[in-house]
Amino acid sequence: MPDSGYPWPIETTRLDNGLRVVVSEDRTAPAVAVNLWYDVGSRHEPDGQTGFAHLFEHLMFEGSVNVAKTEHMKLVQGAGGSLNATTNPDRTNYFETVPAEHLELALWLEADRMGGLVPALTQETLDNQRDVVKNERRQRYENVPYGDAWLRLLPLLYPPGHPYHHATIGSMADLNAADLATFQTFHRTYYAPNNAVLTVVGDASAVEVFALADKYFGAIPARESIPAAPDGRHVPATGAPVAEAVTAAVPAPRVFVAHRTHPFGTPGYDVLTVLATVLGSGRGSRLYQRLADGERLAQPDLVGAYGVDLRHAPAPLIVTATARPGVTGERLAAGVAEVVDELATVPVTAAELDRAKALLSTAWWRQMSTVDGRADTLGRYATQFGDPAKAAERLPAWLAVTAEQIAELAAEALRAEDRVTLTYLPEETA
Repeated sequence: MPDSGYPWPIETTRLDNGLRVVVSEDRTAPAVAVNLWYDVGSRHEPDGQTGFAHLFEHLMFEGSVNVAKTEHMKLVQGAGGSLNATTNPDRTNYFETVPAEHLELALWLEADRMGGLVPALTQETLDNQRDVVKNERRQRYENVPYGDAWLRLLPLLYPPGHPYHHATIGSMADLNAADLATFQTFHRTYYAPNNAVLTVVGDASAVEVFALADKYFGAIPARESIPAAPDGRHVPATGAPVAEAVTAAVPAPRVFVAHRTHPFGTPGYDVLTVLATVLGSGRGSRLYQRLADGERLAQPDLVGAYGVDLRHAPAPLIVTATARPGVTGERLAAGVAEVVDELATVPVTAAELDRAKALLSTAWWRQMSTVDGRADTLGRYATQFGDPAKAAERLPAWLAVTAEQIAELAAEALRAEDRVTLTYLPEETA
């Protein structure tokens, strides 16, 4: 068992304005990854402002005080780099990987849109990106089979008022109703240096990065008061299973089974991560062996189980299977439930445990094999746990999980009376 999941050096500092800076030097290749985590996601959005964090993921590429519209992408790509951004319930992050000689360019660009987006934000840009997000919602959620499953599962798992009740894509009505000033206020509130972590991994020293961070970010003022997201750590158990059936234009019945478990980063969630791998990762998993290969209820390539790594509330385990021709949604749901229930009563074997840990080890080191993967991981642990070095603890924690712990977690968190089941039925067979 490795002593650490992160054997590279880590150095940190905090600028006077509160920006935390993390550096992990690696001279293996002349490239650097720049990753900026903002502690704002959909869980921070107040009523009437759902979808704001995700919309800003788009707006941040539309120009700032010293960077014209679309120039951010052109400059990074023209320097031989790559870039993107993502939003989830817990955070928003922006990232570039560039040749090491262009580190200063990447930091200048990120600082300019942290401190200079609002003066450059126009009504035309806002309207344009609202339309882009509407189109994204249609393409990713509304016009693809099963695409709205996450939109349906969240309100079944988390009650109204809970910060995870709504999806990151948000409400189009909220986005349409808000004016330019409301969006400007949202950016001023959350896109502040004392609400962010800047991580640089690769061919650069901590001394160099700290100096450049202070040069470009140091003059951006801190935000005096940043509203905390609502506390979602406690979700009352209903004591009764929840089921929803959806008739839609889908090719076959599909079942989603979901349970609230433990927050990401806790010992319970480490056990859940191994449990989910035993249950639903690959052809050696219990779901595949029972439902696809054994009883032949599910299509082989469409069974799986995974945890959703949410930090600030009991995170969900999602189990999914799609029916073979002639298998009803009801029969498939019963089959999935049987396999999930057996985790508490049929012990995980040594072979199952070894396989799951090997898969998780491979996934971890694949993430760590790139400078951008490491930068994102360090940004997460600095933001969510206050210490990037805690990233080193995750893999050893997974590898220490026992079969007994899996059975205990299954008995505690995967009870039938706390289960959410979402079933899609084809229109012609409903």
